[in-house]
Amino acid sequence: MPVFTPPADLFNPLADNPCRTREDVERALQALVRPLEAFRSPGGARVRLDAAAAHFDLAAADFEGFARPLWGLAPAAAGGATWIDWEPVARGLAAGTDPEHPEYWGAVGDRDQRLVELAAIGLTLRLAGEHVWEPLSDRQKRNVADYLLAARLKEYADNNWKFFRLMVDMGLKAVGVSFDPEPSDRFRGEIDALYLGDGWYRDGSPRHVDHYIPFAFHFYGLILATLDDDARNERFRERAKAFSADISRWYADDGAALVFGRSMTYRFATAGIWGAMAFASEEALPWGVIKGYYLRQLRWWTRQPIAHRDGVLSVGYTYPNLLMSESYNSASSPYWALKAFLPLALPADHPFWSAEELPCPARPASRALRHPGMVVSNPPGDSIALSSGQQNLTMRFGAEKYAKFAYSARYGFSVESDERRFFDAVLDGVIGFSDDGRHGRTREANEIALIAHETLYALWRPFPDVEVESWVYWAEPFHVRVHRVRTPRPLHTIEGGFAVARQGDIAPIVDESAGRALVETKADLSAIVDLNSTLGRTGRAHRAPPNTNLIAPKTIVPQLLGQIPAGESLLACAVTAQGNPTALRDALGSLPPSPDVTALERLMAGSGVPVTAMTGAADR
Repeated sequence: MPVFTPPADLFNPLADNPCRTREDVERALQALVRPLEAFRSPGGARVRLDAAAAHFDLAAADFEGFARPLWGLAPAAAGGATWIDWEPVARGLAAGTDPEHPEYWGAVGDRDQRLVELAAIGLTLRLAGEHVWEPLSDRQKRNVADYLLAARLKEYADNNWKFFRLMVDMGLKAVGVSFDPEPSDRFRGEIDALYLGDGWYRDGSPRHVDHYIPFAFHFYGLILATLDDDARNERFRERAKAFSADISRWYADDGAALVFGRSMTYRFATAGIWGAMAFASEEALPWGVIKGYYLRQLRWWTRQPIAHRDGVLSVGYTYPNLLMSESYNSASSPYWALKAFLPLALPADHPFWSAEELPCPARPASRALRHPGMVVSNPPGDSIALSSGQQNLTMRFGAEKYAKFAYSARYGFSVESDERRFFDAVLDGVIGFSDDGRHGRTREANEIALIAHETLYALWRPFPDVEVESWVYWAEPFHVRVHRVRTPRPLHTIEGGFAVARQGDIAPIVDESAGRALVETKADLSAIVDLNSTLGRTGRAHRAPPNTNLIAPKTIVPQLLGQIPAGESLLACAVTAQGNPTALRDALGSLPPSPDVTALERLMAGSGVPVTAMTGAADR
């Protein structure tokens, strides 16, 4: 019986797009925004895509649906696109800022979601003012100006939000509206206070060093350096250049971006850093290399089922998945991905577009990125970051998004779906503990986090009375994890490797034995091997609950299970996964040596640097 194969474009409006040229990229933007018009309100101000809620009010969510497509449309218009129908956008801008109109977006409050979306309005006034400002009546222009002027005096979050006021200022200047510059001058100083060095920022406090650094801090900074005539913006160019070599390690040679932290539903916004360098004509790397990172990212997304049947982007990462979402994700949130289309503002003869796309450069075996507290390696088809020193205790699944030991572009990471089913937990990239066999605990925060050369160390507590010291380092193609556990009572433990996709009805090859778990599919091999078998840990190929992984809706993860007695215990394992099962199978015959904990202690005592000490006094 023939197997049913759905059309390639059923769940991805970009499926037929090769994403090789400027014309391809503009066609991709058209395909993404086309489905949205069916959901625009009569007055044009609101775009509502479904009934799911975010933590902010519905009017703000509808405004989000209006504003986020502008991240792509405004640059396209500046680059000469003539296919955009601006009439409903201009009509909606007038309606949304009119307190007497039924589609009014509502008054802007402190730390309000509307402050986020107004950044796109600022960019649009600067790049496409003739389409959205000039058609308005004097009264409508006054309403728009008053709305923006009132918003810029509100309290903004102490993180990347500081840029939003600067983006609004840029738009106001473009249309001749004057304002008091003092609040924004103060924000510039506060943005500088978030700068860590080497191109890295921290996104507020506690320290978050995630994708908001490339697709927010550097993205907005390079826009301001290009469009806003202020000498102080030049510092953003210098920082972006310093950042380029480090951030390139977050991208696999096939285009996939490292899956780490919050807001992964913004998807190909992760191409925004490369697009912003092009927009700013900042050749931080050779143009062909920048173009390669940019286009490979877009092409990777053309192969993922990222949309609903109507072509509207879903909340999720590579597939619809509300489980992984944040409380601030409405149905329109994924359209921040359109920040990737900033280079459409450039003409076809710009060096970025005219350069020959170059393949991903060869990269050293691993690179320590001290500011995010990572050691990154780039095996074929992946970017894998060993991580320590970050935490997020305020966000749903914050531990899964920030505190695992390893993150991958190819295998993503998983979130847990039930805290009361310890033996059914995914636990990829972590070690978990349970004292009752039902509830599990993993690393959430560190008491101490150090980095020495390319080794990470952390002291943390899964329970108040249980102390764990962990060391993580590369021994290519493995990474090694070492845990010294001190506990006053016996504990169950499960430690997981990388979760790989279960492919339909094809049964994977599994090895579940003493001290070893291995999963091999047609596309991948993932393994975890005990390097210290005194506790007698047993291997398991665990079929994880569905829809827990960001990359694949059904996964299987190799795990080591064991019992830890009261007192002090030492556990060590080697973990690996790659998309070349044959080559990796050979490597399993030559495991890393059992770790020398005394040598690891000496390393940290002699050259270990606190990760938090790299991030400024506000972090400590």
